[in-house]
Amino acid sequence: MANTKEKKGNAVAAYLRSTRAELRKVRWPTLEQGWAMTKIVLVVTFAMAIFLGVLDFFFGWLLGQVIGGNVLFMVLGAIIAAALIGAVYLVGQSDEV
Repeated sequence: MANTKEKKGNAVAAYLRSTRAELRKVRWPTLEQGWAMTKIVLVVTFAMAIFLGVLDFFFGWLLGQVIGGNVLFMVLGAIIAAALIGAVYLVGQSDEV
């Protein structure tokens, strides 16, 4: 039974040694590189938040018009829905090739 515990201890120790060795191989970014990457992430996040907010506002407004019974917006909504379904279909087809 003591032999089993030694093997488990050795496996854990080997894992920790290999992890430490791998971390020594990592090329960590400098402070300037870290700030540059952080700025990029923040700008992209902010831009996507604005983009998705505008889309949410537009589709919410369009849905309100459709629910209100405006025929023109019902047709526009159907055209947009068909275009989205077609785009999803085409993207799915390009993945299969």
